[in-house]
Amino acid sequence: MGVRVAVAGASGYAGGELLRLLAAHPEFDVVAVTAHGNAGQPVGDVHANLRSVAQLVFAPTSAASLDEADLVFLALPHGASSALAAELPSSTRVVDLGSDHRLTDPAAHERYYGGEYHDAWTYGLPELPGQRPLIAGATRVANTGCHAVAAILAIAPLIAAGLVEPEDVVITSASGTSGAGRAALAHLLGSEVMSDLTGYKVGAHRHVPEIKQASGVASLTMTPVLAPMPRGILASVAARPSGPVTADDARAALAAAYADEPFVHVLPSGRQPRTASTAGSNSAHLQAVVDEDSGRVIVTSAIDNLGKGAAGQALQNANLMLGLPETLGLSVNGVAP
Repeated sequence: MGVRVAVAGASGYAGGELLRLLAAHPEFDVVAVTAHGNAGQPVGDVHANLRSVAQLVFAPTSAASLDEADLVFLALPHGASSALAAELPSSTRVVDLGSDHRLTDPAAHERYYGGEYHDAWTYGLPELPGQRPLIAGATRVANTGCHAVAAILAIAPLIAAGLVEPEDVVITSASGTSGAGRAALAHLLGSEVMSDLTGYKVGAHRHVPEIKQASGVASLTMTPVLAPMPRGILASVAARPSGPVTADDARAALAAAYADEPFVHVLPSGRQPRTASTAGSNSAHLQAVVDEDSGRVIVTSAIDNLGKGAAGQALQNANLMLGLPETLGLSVNGVAP
């Protein structure tokens, strides 16, 4: 018997991706899966791709349904994680894929999320300086937001190196439709999404305070874009240089920051990140250039929003929390074509 794990909210896209990864993990045994509307159904009825765990049955989401687990993943909507986590024993390790415990500033939570503020947990991005040992020693970890991790990985090293100004950062971040969840919403129908690009939550996206909190950005303009693809994020992060900066300088700062990181890859000069190259993986691909007209430093970042942006990141954090090799059960290789 390995480490006993459970997934609350396992019927959604992020929960399903977690189950796919957990089913192949050599040290984890899935002992419980829960759902709301799909409670009582077998996993195979909801996730037809998950043959090895198809016989598991979704239980109603409650602390009692999760009490056999050593570690619980919460893949729940905003506002649903904190109450459930509070009912779990303090000895149970928890990774929350939701937003309830990411922000350290109550005012930012009120402005972007509303509702009751809950204390911040250890932030689950191991690639940030000094964050890995904090995650390893934590029993409660707040997983990253999907747009946030793509943007933070792109800009944080440049700010830390003093190459760009933190006061004026502009992000355009295109996401696949799975980032909006599995709910049957009219604007996410295939006939509405195909051959179309549209901005959403422009000027007030919920990941803005998280990006600022984790990266050192002081002022941020962010335009999220819904792209006609199932999964993936491509973020373009532009910032004013603090002095003379070349593309080689920016690439060198990224390469130095991530030299020992298994999942972050700085591409060779002249190659741009592609979402297809990161699909199904826990990898992030980065590239830096300097705009010939404005002089701004532009870093492009590609991830799988369900991988490094959600389930893969959660599994990476869980490995650290349990003292397992950080890369266990995770792949740097994408799926193509």
